[in-house]
Amino acid sequence: MNKHLTPGEIRQLPVSERLRLIEEIWDSIDAEGEERPLPDWHRAEIDKRLDALDQGSSTGATWDEVRRRITGKP
Repeated sequence: MNKHLTPGEIRQLPVSERLRLIEEIWDSIDAEGEERPLPDWHRAEIDKRLDALDQGSSTGATWDEVRRRITGKP
């Protein structure tokens, strides 16, 4: 795609086309193979959650539970 789209033009595209653009952009970033730094606060949150799992104070959630929270569907 050689055309430059404005934010307004992007908003007018069907959702399926916007998702395709997102996928193309993500794939182009991923294809570079460059390591992207993990912010310290991300690492701290991951460590906190892993520690909670190891200590048994967090049990996590099943995929079905997560999907229901995301979609709002039972």
